[in-house]
Amino acid sequence: MADTFYTLDAPAEGLYKEKMSKFISFAVPVTSATEAKEVVAKYQKEYFDARHVCWAYMIGTARNEFLSNDNGEPSGTAGKPILGQINSFNLTNIVIIVVRYFGGIKLGTSGLIVAYREAAREAILAGNIIECHEMASITFNFPYLAMNDVMKVVKDPNVKISNQIFDNACQITVTTRLDNREALTNRLLDIDGVTLND
Repeated sequence: MADTFYTLDAPAEGLYKEKMSKFISFAVPVTSATEAKEVVAKYQKEYFDARHVCWAYMIGTARNEFLSNDNGEPSGTAGKPILGQINSFNLTNIVIIVVRYFGGIKLGTSGLIVAYREAAREAILAGNIIECHEMASITFNFPYLAMNDVMKVVKDPNVKISNQIFDNACQITVTTRLDNREALTNRLLDIDGVTLND
């Protein structure tokens, strides 16, 4: 389904060591680029003493909003391998931060790529990948007389009522999977007196 995506259900942490350098990784579920950047800022502040705090994020079901940052490591050796792991696991709505404490021995370009990739992988594997669905919200008005017909439509297992006002004029807000929105809207509009709120 187009509205299905995969992410982690909670933050997870990993660790990778190579030639005395320590790579601590954090995979954190987020819902927007702004939130991802806030998470990055938090870890940069917390690990201010680290040599590098590199990161990458992916947002949205279309998986077309992403960014990565090498934070001073040679270009393409940190952010890209982290983003590569997000892609390998087909994840989105996630930010992965890898904090590096330098051990005194240089790893070289290929060594860095492997270390950042493996650190990101460790954080993902430590977490629990879940299937999610992009949700849509519909608010509509209807006369009290149409109550029975409306309730038959919204008593669907794929529909969740998030708000309702029952009076002479009634209003309900429901959430459903994005893929289901059009069909649900059409069923509601087939009922006399139902109008959608934009």
